[in-house]
Amino acid sequence: DPRAVLKPFDPFTRHVIRVQAFTVAGAGPWSQTLVLAAQPEPRKGKHRRSWAPLVIGILCAALTLVAVLLVVYHTRKKELQFGKAFGPTTPGRTVLVQYRAVRTYNRQGTERLEATFDTLGISESLKQKLQDIFIPEQQLILGRTLGRGEFGSVKEAQLKMEDGSSQKVAVKIVKTDVNSSGDIEELLREAACMKDFDHPNVIKVIGVSLQSRANRRLPVPMVLLPFMKHGDLHSFLVMSRLGEQPTEMPVQTLLKFMIDIARGMEYLSQKNFIHRDLATRNCMLNEDMGVCVADFGLSRKLYSGDYYRQGSAGKLPVKWIALESLADNVYTLHSDVWSFGVTMWEISTRGQTPYPGIENAEIYDYLLQGHRLKQPPHCTPMLYQLMSECWHTEPKLRPSFQSLRQSLEELLAGFSPAPETGEHLYMNLREEEEASGLKQACGMGCWEAEGQRPQRTEMRLEASSGYRYVMVPLDAATEHTECNRFTSVRHEVTDPLIEGEVEEERVIINL
Repeated sequence: DPRAVLKPFDPFTRHVIRVQAFTVAGAGPWSQTLVLAAQPEPRKGKHRRSWAPLVIGILCAALTLVAVLLVVYHTRKKELQFGKAFGPTTPGRTVLVQYRAVRTYNRQGTERLEATFDTLGISESLKQKLQDIFIPEQQLILGRTLGRGEFGSVKEAQLKMEDGSSQKVAVKIVKTDVNSSGDIEELLREAACMKDFDHPNVIKVIGVSLQSRANRRLPVPMVLLPFMKHGDLHSFLVMSRLGEQPTEMPVQTLLKFMIDIARGMEYLSQKNFIHRDLATRNCMLNEDMGVCVADFGLSRKLYSGDYYRQGSAGKLPVKWIALESLADNVYTLHSDVWSFGVTMWEISTRGQTPYPGIENAEIYDYLLQGHRLKQPPHCTPMLYQLMSECWHTEPKLRPSFQSLRQSLEELLAGFSPAPETGEHLYMNLREEEEASGLKQACGMGCWEAEGQRPQRTEMRLEASSGYRYVMVPLDAATEHTECNRFTSVRHEVTDPLIEGEVEEERVIINL
């Protein structure tokens, strides 16, 4: 048998084997050495354990995929609380706000993300306050720019209603590239306070909207306010004295402006609301030429012409700010009274800049030395005495807005009624000409109001308010007599920030 079986065979022993053949002829040569090592028998379960890491990896990958899918699903299905805010309004009444939740979706890619308060990171309490006046940007059609400053702009806009109609509003837009999320939250917080105001001499917020923009980290907040076609009080006062002939304004009219502001500020003070930026530029004229207090701190971020950066305190309207506020950067109701005194001075001078010849950086030292604004020409001693009381060094010794309002009403009662001119000193000709066809009536593009002679001269003035003004010159000797006919001077005011190019023959007024 050519085979040989080796038993027992130790699997852990190395065997060296040589083979030699034996025949009748004798023994043959040895074969080459062969080294043998036994293979151990495979253990049970070895195949099962080799697949365990793979199975575990597959399970982990599956769980991760499921988690990602759940996150994407909930993100796309997240329900956002917008509002179809506005219902029908009644003539002469403020827009009524309704609220109903609507579903919308966030979409990635080239489409813009729907702007919500969540993206601003504002507090939950503030979101709740603003939710019922939030207006989707799709309901707004932005128009021309009415004003522009370092930190934002004011635009005319059309607000679309559910019934298909639209309402003209003014929209304050804040630049997000120069304002932090904290600045934006402060603006929205002030808007939330303004929505609860209800007084004829205090402007009320209509709503708040957020404008999403491509490649922007934060949406642009927009505050919607009633559109005041007569513009701000400061522009009106400035233009009232820029005619070819001096244009006198009755003292009764100026006192009425002051009383309207005092009434509005009395209402705000009763609510313990500190304005911090009271000035004629922040007071608006409604259709009846009544004054509405506006811009409750919002204009600090929009109009920068009257502000001075003092250290790290930010930009401040130093010529309107109380002495203690300049020193400690603290604002109270008494500091608003100081600003009201400066505002009365502005009205008495018809829009002149306070402290002429004094630089902003010098105001604090100037006031600290006891200096105050001088008595304006044609200002009665009693009226100037009221102004001076507002500038008392000791805040608690300044009069309250209630006391100021009563004193101004007593002053007005001592005057005879203002003469009726039959025409407002101010008109927005862009609307009036389109509505009544005054251009066609005059033939040459000029216009003539009832009781006026044909226009003799025309002066064009360029300013930043975006409005046109009608000037009615009054002779000082006939101020308190009935005036039958006047020469009208038309002043066209446009926004140089919008048009860019100004004709050389126009006079430019930087307000």
